[in-house]
Amino acid sequence: MGFTGAAMAQSSVTLYGVADAGIGKIENGSDKTEFLSGSVMNNGGSRVGVRGVEDLGGGLKAGFTFETGLNLDDGSNNSAGAGFWGRTAKVWLGGGWGTFSLGRDYTASFKAIGAWELTGNALYSVVGNTYRSLSAARDSSIIGYATPNMGGFTAEVNYILKQDGLDAGKAGAKWDLGLKYVNGPIGIGASANKTKNGKTNYHVGGKYNFGSFAVATSYSQTSNAANQRRRGFSLGGSANLGAFALTLDLTRDTKNEIGGKKYTNGVLEGKYALSKRTFLYAAYLRFDDTNNYGIGVRHNF
Repeated sequence: MGFTGAAMAQSSVTLYGVADAGIGKIENGSDKTEFLSGSVMNNGGSRVGVRGVEDLGGGLKAGFTFETGLNLDDGSNNSAGAGFWGRTAKVWLGGGWGTFSLGRDYTASFKAIGAWELTGNALYSVVGNTYRSLSAARDSSIIGYATPNMGGFTAEVNYILKQDGLDAGKAGAKWDLGLKYVNGPIGIGASANKTKNGKTNYHVGGKYNFGSFAVATSYSQTSNAANQRRRGFSLGGSANLGAFALTLDLTRDTKNEIGGKKYTNGVLEGKYALSKRTFLYAAYLRFDDTNNYGIGVRHNF
């Protein structure tokens, strides 16, 4: 839903959001079948956001995004950060030279992963869960710059001020870089980030879409506060059969200092589109010897 402000004819504000809820079971949680909202077995987090843009003339624009999370179990706030607008709270300036932004936002790494990740960065993504330190979706106090789209290629860099990075155990500033190339059937992304005194984390992945079938692969390294590393690759495929889509994605550790054991993890996802904005989903996630499942419905507005 969008509307135009009365005071400025060249300004606009848009309300948007996601409603996602289901039922399922998550091991290492209650281990019971339960209502799911914003959990690891939901497709996405429910949210309400408001974004605005003003045309300043000469190709220059200014804008903002505020986004809060919702728990559809009881209607409470479920934001990822400390405050009400904990999902996103940023202001930006943009033009033909790119976009400069300030605030809490999705990280450059997370955005680059979206170029090839088969589930669309779902909460039950096996890559996101296995190599979670790198795949963290957001950071606070981001100073960011993103290039314009150049024939499908974009680059984004973030600088996160001291002690505001998501790696809470590592004091110091953090940098985060994401490179994407998305053009026709090809999607390629490379991500890297590093907190001061920590190891460098990275993802490199690619996807090729044959039309009704897509394949993707990646290689990742992540580390924790103790600088223990986890490293491995992913391989998967997705079939689109009209309104129905089926995805299988697997990861295999080549090094695991965090858990001490090399795991083979996987996610199996089925989706059925009821419309362009609403779909049903079912997913099974095998993660480090745990078995998790969920079924739900997601509506975008």
